[in-house]
Amino acid sequence: MSKDLTLVREHVRGHFTAAGVTSEPDSARVTFLGVEPIEVLRFGPGPDRMVHYVSAGCSRHPMGDPGQFVADPVQGPRAEIVVRLRASGTDTGLARTLAAVAAAPVVEGVVLAPDALIDLGGPLWTGPSGPVPFTAVLLGDSDIAELELAAPRDPVRFLSAVPITATEAAWVRLKGADALREAWRADGVDVHDPNRPASQPR
Repeated sequence: MSKDLTLVREHVRGHFTAAGVTSEPDSARVTFLGVEPIEVLRFGPGPDRMVHYVSAGCSRHPMGDPGQFVADPVQGPRAEIVVRLRASGTDTGLARTLAAVAAAPVVEGVVLAPDALIDLGGPLWTGPSGPVPFTAVLLGDSDIAELELAAPRDPVRFLSAVPITATEAAWVRLKGADALREAWRADGVDVHDPNRPASQPR
């Protein structure tokens, strides 16, 4: 693991230790053809039954404008992805899905940022009752502080990825991310519940 990714791992480990999750995380190493490996760390469940999945590898390179002919190898936004869910017993395939989102900047030239919609085109994982209805994620801010890197590199930002259904993804495209979040608040939707019903924004 590179020095920067070691710093990412230590930074995230310190965050969860301070939050009361003191056990070592489980780790999965996911590879895609032509892409450097992405590690997915799984913390918890903690006292609140929350499980946290964090990528380590997305921030290996800065994200650049896909329209640029030559990417800047040093400067540019860097990010890692965080998924937070209540423990459900089964999360088959979630580590690979999270790694696919983390690899999107390299594979598809996507710049990951709050309010970005990443559509995976199929169930994000398989739960105890079978494939979940969530097929995309909506990015936002997480509670993990930015990790400062040596200048002139940008800090690593940790972005939350909330699983959403195809209906919710269509709503984001039509009305925007804030409109969907407002619908969740109005309906009392717990977006961390892996068994939640699909929201029906109006």
